[in-house]
Amino acid sequence: MKDLKDIVAVVTGASRGLGRGIAASLGEAGATVYVTGRSVRGSATTEDLPGTIDETAEAVTARGGLGVAVRCDHKFDSDVEDLFARVRQEQGKLDLLVNNAWGGYEGYDGKFNAHFWEQPPHRWDGMFTAGVRAALIASRFATPLMIPRKQGLIINITAWDRDIYLGSLFYDLAKNAANRMAFGMAKELKDHNIAAVALAPGFVRTERVVGAFEVAGHKNYESFTETAEYAGRAVVALAADPHVMRKSGLTLTAGDLALEYGFTDVDGRQIPSFKMPDDKAS
Repeated sequence: MKDLKDIVAVVTGASRGLGRGIAASLGEAGATVYVTGRSVRGSATTEDLPGTIDETAEAVTARGGLGVAVRCDHKFDSDVEDLFARVRQEQGKLDLLVNNAWGGYEGYDGKFNAHFWEQPPHRWDGMFTAGVRAALIASRFATPLMIPRKQGLIINITAWDRDIYLGSLFYDLAKNAANRMAFGMAKELKDHNIAAVALAPGFVRTERVVGAFEVAGHKNYESFTETAEYAGRAVVALAADPHVMRKSGLTLTAGDLALEYGFTDVDGRQIPSFKMPDDKAS
């Protein structure tokens, strides 16, 4: 594992799922990680799913880093501003921002892949207000903590299969917006030596995904899915790369980065980059 003991990171949307896996991986590398989310110990969690930011912060610390739980609803700019003001006060800098907060799966129903004219309007808000806009606003407040030191890395978590349509118009627009955001931020941050990329994991065994598979009676889903720490190890590899500016503006995949940097998932496999099923590719 790379040594990131001098790195200060913020991972948004880290109560569970991908955010938790990324935070834990950064903790294993020794980083100080501020983990954000709405689910806190002692209160109701988002859609009653397991996991809180407190548990994630404890996992970061148990792995060897320092985890700091900060309740933050990324739909509210004041919460985000307070988060980064705290990082400035306590750390005086920020090296890494992982924009993982995403409300697009909340209120999940059988219409997720329905035609755009059949989609409920709340799904747009979940993807764009609690997803795309959340990433932009977090980046806006994070960047001034990076500029004075002329270094930093911003990673937008996305979904991507090159130029393939992602099967839902709302989803496709949101994820391509995250990719384009990284491209644009890279242009504006180049002179400050701050990199911005979009990172696409594969089919991840989050709490939601595992629950859906089990309800459907699928038995072999582990054979074609990956853990949240696979993307976490991709984040660690990027954060430790002294030449990461060469990748700035690009949309990357965890599978391709595993081959480049030589890391594996927790079970020792190098899972290839995710590919959309043929019936979604047209």
